[in-house]
Amino acid sequence: MGTRMNNRRTLLRVAVALLAVLGCWAFWLEPASLRLQTHSVSLERLPESCDGLRVALLADLHVGSPFNGPTRLEKVVQLTREADPDLVLLLGDFVIRGVLGGRFVPPETTAQILSRLAAPQGVFAVLGNHDWWFDAPRVQASLQSHGIPVLEDLAAQLTGSPCDMWIAGIGDYWEGAHDVDRALAGVADGAPVIAVTHNPDLFPGIPERVVLTVAAHTHGGQVRLPLLGRPIVPSEFGQRYAAGHVREGKRDLFVSTGIGTSILPVRFLVPPVVTLLVLESKRVPRTAGTSPPGTTRGTGVQTPPR
Repeated sequence: MGTRMNNRRTLLRVAVALLAVLGCWAFWLEPASLRLQTHSVSLERLPESCDGLRVALLADLHVGSPFNGPTRLEKVVQLTREADPDLVLLLGDFVIRGVLGGRFVPPETTAQILSRLAAPQGVFAVLGNHDWWFDAPRVQASLQSHGIPVLEDLAAQLTGSPCDMWIAGIGDYWEGAHDVDRALAGVADGAPVIAVTHNPDLFPGIPERVVLTVAAHTHGGQVRLPLLGRPIVPSEFGQRYAAGHVREGKRDLFVSTGIGTSILPVRFLVPPVVTLLVLESKRVPRTAGTSPPGTTRGTGVQTPPR
C-alpha cells in the first residue's frame, strides 16, 4: 500500500511540474519571444523581373498586449530592417481590445515607431477588425501622417524597380467594405498584383489574376497542439486558412501568424514572427531543392480540403 501511495504522489508531482512548465512556456516564454521566419514561395504568374522579391509581413501587432508594448515594437522594426526586405506590408490589427493583462497604446505612438521602417519598394498597410472596433479613421490617419499609405480597397504601383508590380489593399472581411473589384479597378488587365488584406476568409473571392494574396488575423490559432492541431481559429473555414502558404487551384495565399495576442496572452507552438517571403517565379529555371541566395525554405504548401 505504501509503495502504491508513493507512486501516486510521484506521478502527481510530475504532472504538476509538467503543467507548470507548459504554463510558463505558453504564457511567458513563447509570447515574449520574437523571431524572423523566412519562406520561399514559388508563384505561377510572378514575372521574371520580380524573382527574388523580398516581402516582409508584420501582422497582428496588437501593440499593448502582454509583451508587446512600444519597446517590443521597436525590436520588431529593427528585426525587419535587418532582414533587408524590398517591400514591407502591414496586415492590420495595430491596437488591442480587451486582451487580458494588456494596456492601451495610442495608434499615434505605434505609427511613429513604424515610421522607422524602410524598404526600396515602400511600406503599405491595411486595417484589421480591432482597428475598426477602436477607431478606424484615427488608426488610418495616424499611419498616413507618418508616411505609411493605408490601402482600403485601393491599389498602388511599385516604382523604381524592374519589378513592375501592384499592391491592392482590400478592406477587412468583418468590418471593412472589402470591395475586391474596387481594389483592383485601377490595375491594368494582365499587370501582376499582390492582394493585401487582414482576414484570409476573403480568399475564395480573390480572382486568379492576383499573383499572391497575403493575410493575417488568425494568429495561427495562438495554440497548436501536437496531433490535435489548432483548437480555435477565428475563421469561417476552420483550419483551412490558419497559417502559412495555401494553394487552391491556380491561386496562392500566405497567412502570417503574427506577433501579438488577442483575448488571452497565450502562444504555444505558434511563436511571434516577423515573416519574410522570398518570391520565386516559376518561369525562372532552378536546380531542384535550391532557393535564391540568403533564403531558407518554410514548411511547404498546404492544400487543404474544401
